[in-house]
Amino acid sequence: MMRLVLGFYLFALSHFAFSEVDSELRQYLKQAIHTSSSFTDRFDAEVWMVDMSSRLKRYIKDKSFRVEFLKHVHHSATQHDLPPEMVLAVINVESAFKPYAISRVGAQGYMQIMPFWRNEIGRPDDNLMDFKTNLQYGCAILAHYLKREKGNWTRALARYNGSLGKTWYPQKVFDAWQKRWFVRNLSQVTRP
Repeated sequence: MMRLVLGFYLFALSHFAFSEVDSELRQYLKQAIHTSSSFTDRFDAEVWMVDMSSRLKRYIKDKSFRVEFLKHVHHSATQHDLPPEMVLAVINVESAFKPYAISRVGAQGYMQIMPFWRNEIGRPDDNLMDFKTNLQYGCAILAHYLKREKGNWTRALARYNGSLGKTWYPQKVFDAWQKRWFVRNLSQVTRP
């Protein structure tokens, strides 16, 4: 009951503040929510989209792209049984939401995917700078490592980064998650 009351309060607060600030974005969010296939509940979808859009605004200024991006983050993450907020934390650390980021070792895009993966799965023409493709690869890779590590997020994140045995990278992701992307209903994310 408390969750429902708190959820309604947060929704009402964000909905009221949001409608006062930007009715155009509110309308776009509503449309995105209705066309998203990864949300099971319209209310949860609206609360999540409004909340995450306001958090992501500092990184992605374009309203319509921000909403489209969040929709695809949520879809890719839930398709692979990952918390979307943790995927946002990974992106935050990997590329700081810079779509054309390229690391010193050649990793590309939002989730910093290594190009060799394209050949490994027989799709050499995939464009890793396309955000949808990048999110699909990144979420699939992270989910694989999480399964391989039997749910241990520290080890899965270290594998994702290529730093297995070290904790500096997972700690950066956990810090970003707690500071910028944390929401209370992430019971499936446990730290060791």
